[in-house]
Amino acid sequence: MTSLDEQIQQRRSNLDELLKLGVDIYPHRFERRQTISELVGAYGARTHDELEADHVATVTSGRILAIRSFGKANFLVVSDGLARIQVYIRQDSLPELDFKIFKLLDFGDWVGVEGRLFRTKTNELTIWASHLHFLAKCLLPLPEKWHGLTDVEIRYRQRYLDLIVNPESRGVFEARSRIISAMREFMTARGYLEVETPMMQPIAGGALARPFTTHHNTLEMDLYLRIAPELYLKRLTVGGLEKVFEINRNFRNEGISTQHNPEFTMMEFYEAYADYQALMTMTEEMIGTVARKAVGTDGIAFGDHQIALTAPFARLSLREAARDAASRRLHRDVSDADLRARDRAAALAGGLAVEVDPGDGAGTITMHIFEALCEEHLIQPTFVYDFPTEVSPLSKQKPGDPDTVERFELYIGGFEIANAFSELNDPIEQRRRFEAQRRNRGRGNLEAHEMDDDYIHALEYGLPPTAGEGVGIDRLVMLLTNSPSIRDVILFPLMRKRD
Repeated sequence: MTSLDEQIQQRRSNLDELLKLGVDIYPHRFERRQTISELVGAYGARTHDELEADHVATVTSGRILAIRSFGKANFLVVSDGLARIQVYIRQDSLPELDFKIFKLLDFGDWVGVEGRLFRTKTNELTIWASHLHFLAKCLLPLPEKWHGLTDVEIRYRQRYLDLIVNPESRGVFEARSRIISAMREFMTARGYLEVETPMMQPIAGGALARPFTTHHNTLEMDLYLRIAPELYLKRLTVGGLEKVFEINRNFRNEGISTQHNPEFTMMEFYEAYADYQALMTMTEEMIGTVARKAVGTDGIAFGDHQIALTAPFARLSLREAARDAASRRLHRDVSDADLRARDRAAALAGGLAVEVDPGDGAGTITMHIFEALCEEHLIQPTFVYDFPTEVSPLSKQKPGDPDTVERFELYIGGFEIANAFSELNDPIEQRRRFEAQRRNRGRGNLEAHEMDDDYIHALEYGLPPTAGEGVGIDRLVMLLTNSPSIRDVILFPLMRKRD
């Protein structure tokens, strides 16, 4: 029998002994007066004499994180996940049953404690227990330390253990909650209406991505988990809701990396009568405001970098970025025209060792070059704007330039945080773009956009000039909590099945 097996056997034996004592081993409730955090916050600065004079009585509860015995003096360390407090256990201060309960406790058990606050000779804030209540048994030994990749996997697979052992992880998810709240406050303060749109859709639209599929038995129809809420939110703008936003879960049947999870959270919003330039200004304000509210500063550390989230952010056109990076790499001048002609762009990509598919046009190749050469170097907040039309089927063209649309992506820390554009509101042009995407699907591009006749029908009722944006919440949380992987900021990331 292994040491782990022996520990598990001992814990089960202790639970059996508690049952023999008549203890309710799974009580229905426990009435506490204060949380441990409240006790520490209210009395953590009180002196020994002040506590003795006030005779502060309390009833609290938490998980046991340590058990120590020194002759007649016994101590528990109990935590509510935020703060810890010591509990002093003496046999002559407890009812006989309560002391027997203490002798059968294990590291990780849940207990309720009644008693008064005092300070020990080492000046530690402590509860002198007068009653001890058993609340739940921890039947499996808790890990004490994390080492290496195997344990990182355990943190993701068994997040509850991570939260018990690593206070830093809890801090990340508390920050995540504050970030989402701050984003919601920012939007509603500007007159945006929060809405909800379908997560199961008959057409996977609003982005270029591979969807997850499902089937509705009663309706006898295939459905897709949404890859983006875009086309539904713009339908609402057609209906007269001039400012709408949704904090939504999206699903994309694609690869997994430190920046990608198949299920992720995004805030997407649309504003009538605005364009992509207006959203740049709004986004600068949003990112800085959310950072200050959620983490207390707009000057953050991310990896080895210090990043300033203060406006104005840098601005860089996509073709300019790709052209300059290619020129530096190839040690020769690359022109804008080189990136607009398919054969010349493909030759450039070949010289740069950038992979190109046969069906890729000049715009897609330019995008590949930008992603390969530029993205990871955009550490300070940078708006990359004016994208090729070919990779932006829902964006409005720039006047006089049919190969370019009014679109930007915001990069911080070396990866994309937000994507926005002036919305294409010409139904005839939108149909033409969808037809081009459909031809791409026919050539094997499974990420190409499908035809959505109902959306075009909505556009025919008139979409006013509108700008829209999606902000990746998971990636923003990564930045603001200095987390290197998206799995660090998602409570239950998708993991490969293990035997």
